[in-house]
Amino acid sequence: MRFVDEAEIRVEAGDGGNGKASFRREKYIPLGGPDGGDGGDGGSVYLVATENVNTLVDFRYHSVHRAQRGQNGGSRDCTGKKGDDCFVPVPPGTIVYEADTGEKIGDLTKPGQQLLVAKGGFHGLGNTRFKSSVNRAPQQTSKGSSGEHRMLRLELMVIADVGLLGMPNAGKSSLIRTVSSARPKVADYPFTTLHPNLGVVRVDDLRSFVIADIPGVIEGAAEGAGLGLQFLKHLSRTGLLLHIVDIAPYESDETPVSAARKIIHEVEKWSDDLSNKPRWLVLNKIDNVPDDEVEQHCQAIVEELDWTGPVFLISALKNQGTQALMYAIMEFLDQQKAERDLQTQEPRHEPF
Repeated sequence: MRFVDEAEIRVEAGDGGNGKASFRREKYIPLGGPDGGDGGDGGSVYLVATENVNTLVDFRYHSVHRAQRGQNGGSRDCTGKKGDDCFVPVPPGTIVYEADTGEKIGDLTKPGQQLLVAKGGFHGLGNTRFKSSVNRAPQQTSKGSSGEHRMLRLELMVIADVGLLGMPNAGKSSLIRTVSSARPKVADYPFTTLHPNLGVVRVDDLRSFVIADIPGVIEGAAEGAGLGLQFLKHLSRTGLLLHIVDIAPYESDETPVSAARKIIHEVEKWSDDLSNKPRWLVLNKIDNVPDDEVEQHCQAIVEELDWTGPVFLISALKNQGTQALMYAIMEFLDQQKAERDLQTQEPRHEPF
């Protein structure tokens, strides 16, 4: 399935129905008076975060969304029917901007969450509304107001607990294939991943987390080189970054240390928020180094990088060390959640 993470759409709310000018006409009831009813309100347009929608690709082919106009008022004080609202499904994680001004309208993060993006017009008034002691046969009515029309820019940022960060062919896709049911493309050449992949890692029956694999970052990604600029933003919602480093690059002048430094540099240039996120170093492809040299080889990389955070040695392909890494991630995420819950608890006030 094609992954699309940006789209522009036009939303048009329905106009309000017009009021009716009418007079009661029945046998034996002379001068029955005004009985024109009000129109109906126009329908509004809502965006709805829907769990089974994963991309914005549908908006490339269906970019205009209209709500229904309100019906006009009728005789005998009949009110026009309200126009039906238009509900537009979008993936959770969609951020909505005004296309012309760039103003952020809202952020849909949870399934079922709704966002009003175009309000329907107000109904017009029938001539009954204008009846008074000095104007017993009013001809006056009002028209319904116009519904809002807007151009919106939708931007999808995937929602995941853990993000994988690394150079092309570092083994990110192999890792997500090993630890989850996701099946991204894996091959012995770079840039096999062309769009984000999400996988659910189930640690036990009651605990799981979501891991995101984005296309490999290259030097200059923060300025738009490669696919980095397009997809680095997807890591901004994660609670933890795993910096995947190939400890034995195949037929490459790149060293593990220089590759890691390039990634760190690009992340720092991209945003302070992303660079300040918790980040673990994951040294991958240890199966490509003799067993008796792995520890020494990895220790040299850690010392040269002056890395002070957690370090894990794995082989995603051979499923070595991945289970311990997943359990450590789960413990870390549980701890983060407990700290957030503690911060959001209301302070207790002791009785006097």
